[in-house]
Amino acid sequence: MKFWRTFDIEVIKFLEGIHEIDFEIGDSFFQHFEDNELVKKGNLIVRIKMKVGANLIEMDFHIAGKVTLTCDRSLEPFEQPLDFHEKMIYKFGAEEKEIDEDVIMITRDTPKVNVAQLIYEFILLALPLKKIHPDYRNEMDDEDYEGEGIYAYIDGQDSNNSEEDSDSDEDNKPVDPRWDLLKKLKNKE
Repeated sequence: MKFWRTFDIEVIKFLEGIHEIDFEIGDSFFQHFEDNELVKKGNLIVRIKMKVGANLIEMDFHIAGKVTLTCDRSLEPFEQPLDFHEKMIYKFGAEEKEIDEDVIMITRDTPKVNVAQLIYEFILLALPLKKIHPDYRNEMDDEDYEGEGIYAYIDGQDSNNSEEDSDSDEDNKPVDPRWDLLKKLKNKE
């Protein structure tokens, strides 16, 4: 219970204007979420710039630091740096509900907003899809390699002969008499 209260922002106390709130995220933060298999350790700073208006509260989250991930290829732990911004809008309305992924409606008498789940989700969304240890990032995956090859087809003829054959095929075809006149003019020069 005490853990969740540390991430409460008492929005009812703030007057209109811009306010900054900082949170420190440590290893214990990630252990409070069930089914968390991606991130076990991390050291991050969360700075929330909160702009309180007459009809809404706009929060800009700046999250920076490092998380410890497990490499998908070698299963070795490594530190992944993170530095990103996310935005959330709390709009005043008649009831509390989520309108959109970036907009949540709250009532005017809502005393506090808990941002722990939001911070956790923002961190998970900022992680790379392929978690590759820095020592292995320069190696190519089999999947990456497939599309980059050049296919060559050989039909059994030498490449030198094929050019000569194509020229002779052009000579054997009947030619429009107008082209013959142009060739004669060209040969005179």
